[in-house]
Parts: sequence; C-alpha cells; structure tokens
Amino acid sequence: MHEDNTTEYKREYTVDIKKEVLAFANSNGGVIYVGRDDVGNPYPLSDTGETLTQITNSIRDGILPDVTMFVGYKTDEDFITITVREGTNKPYFLPEKGLKPSGVYVRQGASSVPASFEQIREMIKLTDGDKFEAARSLTQELTFNTAEEEFSRCGVKFGKIQMQTLGIAGMDGLYTNLGLLLSDQCTHTVKFAVFNGTKKGEFKTRKEIDGSVLKQMRSAFDFLNLSNNLAAIFSGLDRLEQYDYPEEAVREAMLNSIIHRDYAFSGSIIVNLYDDRIEFVSLGGLMPGLRTEDLFLGVSQPRNEKLANVFYRLKHIEAYGTGLRRIMQYYEDFEVKPEITATHGAFMLTLPNMNYARPLKAKRQQKPQHKAVLDYLKNNPFITNEIVQDILSVKQTRAYTIIRELVNDSLIIKRGSGKDDIEYVLTE
Repeated sequence: MHEDNTTEYKREYTVDIKKEVLAFANSNGGVIYVGRDDVGNPYPLSDTGETLTQITNSIRDGILPDVTMFVGYKTDEDFITITVREGTNKPYFLPEKGLKPSGVYVRQGASSVPASFEQIREMIKLTDGDKFEAARSLTQELTFNTAEEEFSRCGVKFGKIQMQTLGIAGMDGLYTNLGLLLSDQCTHTVKFAVFNGTKKGEFKTRKEIDGSVLKQMRSAFDFLNLSNNLAAIFSGLDRLEQYDYPEEAVREAMLNSIIHRDYAFSGSIIVNLYDDRIEFVSLGGLMPGLRTEDLFLGVSQPRNEKLANVFYRLKHIEAYGTGLRRIMQYYEDFEVKPEITATHGAFMLTLPNMNYARPLKAKRQQKPQHKAVLDYLKNNPFITNEIVQDILSVKQTRAYTIIRELVNDSLIIKRGSGKDDIEYVLTE
C-alpha cells in the first residue's frame, strides 16, 4: 500500500493534517489514514479519542471556508480514517496564510503542494461564477479607512452587517473583489495625460491616482476641475463666462468610467485631456446585447451591479442609465456633441471643449424686450427701428440699442444698406 493522489498516511496527529484535508477538498477528495506509517503498515495510536479530538478541532478551526460538512471520521481501536470529499466552496485555505499559494494546497500525486495563482483564480471562478465583484478576493488583508470616511461623509453606516449586505464581504466573513475595489489596497488606478494641442504628442503633465475607487473618484474630480478653464467674452456691456466642460458632464463621465469598467483586467482607466476634448477610456466594451444608441435611451445593464449600488447608496449616482442622457442634455445647444466609441474590449466617451468648439454664447435669461422683438419676427418677415419703437413703446435711441444687442448675440441680422431701407430678420 502506497500513498497516491487520493491516499495519505500519518503515523500520528500533526498540524499538517489540515493541509492534507484542504488539499483533498480542493482536488478530487481522498482518504487520510492516521495510525499507519508511510507505506500503510499499522502504527497504532496511543489514545484514539484524544487524537480524534485534536484532528476535528484542527480541521474545524484551521480551514476556511468551513469544510467540516465534507469530512467524515471512522475510528477503530488503534486507527482513525478521515474521508474527505471534494468541496463545493473552493478554494479552501489556511486562514493564517490567506488565498495565496502558501495557504492553498492541492493534491498532486502522493503529495499536497501549494496551488499556483492561476489554479486559485480558476477555483474561485468555478465556485463564485464569472461576476468579478462577487468573487472572493485573493487578498484578504484589507483596510477601509477611505471607505469609512466616505460612508460617514454621506451619512451611511459602514459596519459588518452593511458590508455583507452590500456584498463587500460574504456571509463567511471573507472579502469579495468588491471589497478589494473599495479598500485602501485596491490595485486598479486612474491615469491622466494632458497634451499640448489636439493630438497625442507633447505632454503637459501626467498623473496617476491609486487607492480605493472612492478615493480615485474624489481625486479625479479635483484634478479635472483644475483643468476645467473658465473663458469669458463681452457682448455689449455684458461679460459672459463659461467653463470648457459642464462640471456635471465631467462628473458623470468619470463616474461612468469607474463604475462600468471591467476590473477583471489589470489595466488602468485612461483620461486624455487635449485642447479640444477629454477622452475617458475604460476597459470592457458594451455588455452583450447592448448597442451604443441604446445607452442614450436610458437602457442600463451594469457590469458591476454591486459597485453601482454602493455609489447609488452614497448618492453619487441617481437612477441607473440616466448619466449619458444627462451628458447629452448639457450639449444640446452645441454643434459638436459627445461621442461614444466601443470595441470588444474597451469603451471611450469623448466630451468636446465648449469654448473650443465654437464662440461662447449668452447663457443669461432672455430679456422681455428681446423676446418681444423675436416673437414679432416669428410671425413677420422683417422688423425695423420704427416697428421696434411702436411695439415696445420706446424711443428711437432705445430701439436702436435693443436691435444692436440682438445683432451682437447673432439672433438677428441687418438687411439693406440705405438709411431708409434698413430691415432686420431672424438669423437662419
């Protein structure tokens, strides 16, 4: 009798027994004979009862997740037989070592050996499914200082119960990949590149933001706000000001990149800033069945549903699927519109620079006298200074000022050149 892929012999109890148990549970199951030497010859135990107690305590307290339901025991006068079935919640591991090769073992021939990272990931995928955020994190030594601050700032409780409810940790207490994303140890980043001009070439500056995705969110907003320049022109006596990008549009674009990217890939979110646009590039194309035009109709199929729910609970986003529609609304008065480019593996949202796309136009409320003139022109082919005086009950000088303001705002244009035949019509 020899040890093999499903057979292990132990002369007596040792702490390594739990390593053999989890190796069998991570593989195809097996049997451990305690009270036999390396080739299966009897090596009677001095106290079977005491040894069984040590074994059961070690397996119960020294393996995660709980493997006891897959382990059976049989005692004879001088021997103990431990039968281990293949577990359904792989990978099983030593809690003091964690979900890494030093803590996860598999059966290979007659030995229990450390699993590779690839084997560990495959076991997690097979057990937890393809949803990245719901799978158990390979890293369990996580802290949540940023998350605690953000939840507190937003008036939301952040304790053990809330972590399990949100999916940050499972019922077994193990952190999920969602927990990893929200933790201070998050390995994903956002990278910024600011270019001179409208093409990739000379860098003005670069920046990379790491840490919890909640920290990345706030730090990204701060950086983008610093890059959002305020431009001004004069229309008559009025000073008109406008930022390069609507603040809410930038916010929605950044949130969309953080919430919907595919975190199964290790690459960073890329934000490129040019003179005429900002590009937000994230890994992961459209979800199956979606087209780019569907997004503007409010159709939403979150890739990271639990992460989106966290941002929703913190009131950083509103109803799912409304962000892109709101972005388009901010640009409805502009000739150049935001664009979406989606491939199988990437998604890019481009916001045009409003001050680069065309001259700044007035955003103030329309004056009642201006409105009266424009309403007249909607029903008549032209208007003159005399007609303005008549419909507004103003003098010639005031009528001329009103006409000049409308011309400066490109709302009407002059037709005719003589003193007596000057007419004004609506701008086409």
